[in-house]
Amino acid sequence: MSENKFGKLYAVGVGTGAPDLMTLRAINLLKTVDVIAIPEKNPGARDSFAWEIITGALQEEEMQGERLFLWFPMTKDASITVPAWTAAADAIDECIKAGKSVAFVTEGDPSVYSTWHYILDEKDERWPTVEVEVVPGITSITAVPAATGIPLAEGEERFCVVPATYGINMLPRLAEEFDTIMLIKAGRMVEELKAMLTKLNLLDKATYVSHALMDKQEIYPLDQVPAENRYFSMVQISIRQRKGVLRTGISKND
Repeated sequence: MSENKFGKLYAVGVGTGAPDLMTLRAINLLKTVDVIAIPEKNPGARDSFAWEIITGALQEEEMQGERLFLWFPMTKDASITVPAWTAAADAIDECIKAGKSVAFVTEGDPSVYSTWHYILDEKDERWPTVEVEVVPGITSITAVPAATGIPLAEGEERFCVVPATYGINMLPRLAEEFDTIMLIKAGRMVEELKAMLTKLNLLDKATYVSHALMDKQEIYPLDQVPAENRYFSMVQISIRQRKGVLRTGISKND
């Protein structure tokens, strides 16, 4: 088959969970593509949060494309993950080479800690001439500040985003450099974070949010998080040392 008959590949961010926060571009695209590729947590289980978001915004009959569920294991064991990623790429490869347009959907945004990158890593070898389009989605990085009502950054403020699993050891340095620290995937690190932030005298600056902007959204000061609340969570540490610099006209770095 000649290369000009290859299909187009899309990476589509569907947002953080609330179906009505999906973009119009994502919704319109999912109505028209030939194949919707959907990451799932367990093989054959169709336990995909991304798909749950999509079906909250679109009726099944509105999407003309076939559904392609792909297993992306929730483990760091390379003996499990690498074969699964290869199998997912093989399945997409078959569709692309059949001339079909494929939309790979992902929670949040495809460019931010998403499963899309395991597919993108295959592009140069498998589909060097295939056109790829990324459709951005709302991420927890902006959804959480919307939920807390605390700005991410203004004026000369700086912010950073790190996974809580390894970011916790970086907190002393990050607290000196940044006004807001966004810790993603923080659910299992609550106790460790509380201990570290207590040492840094920053515990009162930390807000925990789970299921941001969804019906089951919960927000707590970090030291009041219930033991059972540990899913779809993020911690916003708002130090904001440079707050109001533009209003005063005096830089705190002067």
